[in-house]
Amino acid sequence: MREALNQAMREEMERDPNVFIMGEEVGHYNGAYKVTQGLLQRFSERRVVDAPIAEMGFAGVGVGAAMVGLRPIIEFMTFNFSLVAIDQIINNAAKIFQMSGGQYNIPMVFRGPSGPAVQVGSQHSQALESFYAHVPGLKVVMPSTAYDAKGLLKTSIRDDNPVVFMEGETLYGMTGEVPEEEYTIPLGVGDVKREGTHVTLVAWSRMVHTCLDAAKVLAKEDIECEVVDPRTLRPLDHGVITESVKKTGRCVIVEVGWPVAGFGAEIAYRVQRDCLDYLDAPIERVCSDDVPMPYAKNLEDEVQPQVKDVVAAVRRALYLD
Repeated sequence: MREALNQAMREEMERDPNVFIMGEEVGHYNGAYKVTQGLLQRFSERRVVDAPIAEMGFAGVGVGAAMVGLRPIIEFMTFNFSLVAIDQIINNAAKIFQMSGGQYNIPMVFRGPSGPAVQVGSQHSQALESFYAHVPGLKVVMPSTAYDAKGLLKTSIRDDNPVVFMEGETLYGMTGEVPEEEYTIPLGVGDVKREGTHVTLVAWSRMVHTCLDAAKVLAKEDIECEVVDPRTLRPLDHGVITESVKKTGRCVIVEVGWPVAGFGAEIAYRVQRDCLDYLDAPIERVCSDDVPMPYAKNLEDEVQPQVKDVVAAVRRALYLD
């Protein structure tokens, strides 16, 4: 995935001289997760800008640059650090187009690793997508594969609105097929990652892979799960979710975020609104425990959704437990 993201940025920077990257360690260090490796050497310090540890500052520089026609990619070392810049993201980037009466577009991408990593503590292990998906004026993208990551990032860079592009922190090393020819993936179009007939599993980012692993376990019991990946939370492809639920009659939503006001609650509301006559069981949600992330590895694993948790939720939805 890191190479797919790197290719997307390289190709878009070659295509459009107005695209530039700014963030902590994006240049000489090649990025905290090596996503920007080689871009400084290719495009110079003018377009790959190492920023100080001042997220509010360089996010604001990005907003101003977007207002005058550039297309900044603002990298946060982790989206946990985006909380320092949340005023720029929510009160400026998301609102300027409307508040200027359409005089200023904000064509920019805020991107970086999101969600829990491995033993980095509670302040660095948060899934914040529901924060940003709550805000009109922002688009929120969360790819689960290398193929999706490249296609969605290219589309995000070309978009004339601010995009929050959240990359699963444990997915950078995951491999997958990426075409040599250029391609893009439109925002707001979900994807069925696995066909099934008995239950719909809805998940994004790393939880897609947890659901795929759970589906393999359940297939041994002749339970066929359909795994739906919305890919973007805002705009949300609700159609691909409801089409699947109407086929299977059951829905389990899996997210690594906290349960209270999590994005899964929005999906659950829409599913019950549009699929009530098709549902054969209550909607199930699988989330992280409602606690700050522990540091100890065994507790960290226990807090997050695991394959066994998804399997248990599916069995509940099928009235097997």
